[in-house]
Amino acid sequence: MNTINKADLYQKILNQHFGNDVRLSDTSSITGGCINESIKLDTNQGSFFIKHNNEMPLSFFEAERKGLELLKKNSSFTVPNVLALGEEERFSYLILEYVESKRSTENYWKDLGEKLAEMHQVSSVEFGLDSDNYIGKLPQSNTTTKEWLPFFIHERLLPQVHLGIKNGFLSSSYIDKIERLSDQLKGYFPIEQPSFLHGDLWSGNTMVGSQGEPCLIDPAIYFGHRESELAFTTMFGGFDESFFHAYYDVFPWEEGIKERLKVYNLYPLLVHLNLFGRGYLSEIEDVLNVIDKF
Repeated sequence: MNTINKADLYQKILNQHFGNDVRLSDTSSITGGCINESIKLDTNQGSFFIKHNNEMPLSFFEAERKGLELLKKNSSFTVPNVLALGEEERFSYLILEYVESKRSTENYWKDLGEKLAEMHQVSSVEFGLDSDNYIGKLPQSNTTTKEWLPFFIHERLLPQVHLGIKNGFLSSSYIDKIERLSDQLKGYFPIEQPSFLHGDLWSGNTMVGSQGEPCLIDPAIYFGHRESELAFTTMFGGFDESFFHAYYDVFPWEEGIKERLKVYNLYPLLVHLNLFGRGYLSEIEDVLNVIDKF
């Protein structure tokens, strides 16, 4: 599909959802994502943000719509409004309001930490969600359970291990290694109520909003252990220390969290193994070796 055809297709999509008075004037690619093609659409009625994917079904963007809407409902973060979604010719797509990113405020990281701590106090009676969704482009099962450890093993780790075996990245021995965690990690995680989580909270899924405030995008929501979200923020860095201090002041964590974070990050490490290849295998093995010494 060449550039001219894409512009014509974007125009058709805009007219379908917003009427024939909307006229496309320019398009520009948005960098930073690795799953979808992301485009800013400039029109005579303002700018729109469209992301589309020629491999994923419409349910992929339906899950993102639900995630964004629940993120907006359950937090005080700025979250882009969902304007439309659908399928057209070769791809499925999602249209969001375009958030014009400005310079961050002086209290940006403090605000991010406080708002996340407040969001994590939104709770549920079970871990999981009433529907499945995606993390990156991988399916994420959210079958609900009463306890965190069974959920962590059966809804997070084992599905990724089975996928890793299918992809040729892991041997079948990893099934036994993960199943043994039921005994090895018994009593290891602090007992807490399930918290509403963004689910994929690395620095690339945060942005500065139009007023310099924290804005969250690309969620993989569910109710989980809040420490797993904090672990995710440490995996690739990029979060200022003031973020963690502000979070702790609002919603303190229990002692020993530093070591627990490595265990929680088994999940995103397995996800990245399946998305990007064997480069993450040594880190996975390091964590499992540490657990074997418990």
